[in-house]
Amino acid sequence: MSTARAILDSPGQPAHPNTEQNTNIPVPRGQLRYVLITPARNEEAFIEKTIQSMIKQTVLPLKWVIVDDGSTDRTAEIVESYAATCPWIVLIRRSQRKERNFAGKVHSFNAGLDRVKELEFDLIGNLDADISFGEDHFEFLIAKLATDHTLGVVGTAYTQDDWDSMRDSFEGQTSVHGACQLFRYECFLDIGGYQANPAGGIDWIAVTTARMKGWKTRNYPDRRFHHYRTMGTAQRSPVGAMFDYGAKDYFLGGSPLWELLRVCYRMTKPPFVLGGIALMFGYCWSALRRMKRPVSQDLISFHRREQRKKLRLILSSLIKTGKIRTYLPAD
Repeated sequence: MSTARAILDSPGQPAHPNTEQNTNIPVPRGQLRYVLITPARNEEAFIEKTIQSMIKQTVLPLKWVIVDDGSTDRTAEIVESYAATCPWIVLIRRSQRKERNFAGKVHSFNAGLDRVKELEFDLIGNLDADISFGEDHFEFLIAKLATDHTLGVVGTAYTQDDWDSMRDSFEGQTSVHGACQLFRYECFLDIGGYQANPAGGIDWIAVTTARMKGWKTRNYPDRRFHHYRTMGTAQRSPVGAMFDYGAKDYFLGGSPLWELLRVCYRMTKPPFVLGGIALMFGYCWSALRRMKRPVSQDLISFHRREQRKKLRLILSSLIKTGKIRTYLPAD
């Protein structure tokens, strides 16, 4: 595996992304070096938006490995057209697989990780192939990690359709959405990387495990990325996606009390009423089936302690201001 270093002393400025040159792109003195990995499957509708966002970044990665996970559309061809002139973009093609589950994303990510393991870098990120963001997105995140060595994972707020994570969720300051997660590499190794759980929750498990091990995890409202595909709807209707979220809430060890209040809240959001009911049935159905949980009892206990803390903050805000507070602080 590569050596995680706090500061690298390579001189120079980031190379221009659209010219042929040495693949070891120099970075400013003292700049933390990062690599990105993108598992992608049938993303021709959006991946070019992600690539354009990366090309415009004020600080480029050493390598961005895009792993085509058996796509049947033009995903790989689009990536190849950019990799031809951007030597820091690398395409890996994996054969098509019959099953479609979340473990496949981890296997693809690990294939990308194997490609960069000989490089020296400080930070490693997972980047979905259906998002876009501003030109200084990664420069901003790197600066946060550079000034606080207890930070293990960072990200930003996000939007999709008429959704804004600052307004419409209770993820709070410590939650880092899986579509764009930047890890300190030392933290990534400490948690054992992403866990290949077929039922999902991969990104959540990674970030929550990091906190349980004493790392800080932060998402910052100062920046946004836009998520083009509605979460959980790749092969499901919005109601079906909410059922799946309820099931996920159970197998990740969520508190029944938290789930009940979440159901009530979701009934007030599209799809009205039905979304909340589907969420409840997903949780209860998984509980009745005693669905196997892919997380340890220690992680479940830690998760429920965090949920109780969030509930106290929400109730305190409701009592004091008459309003429900969604963006919850870390402390």
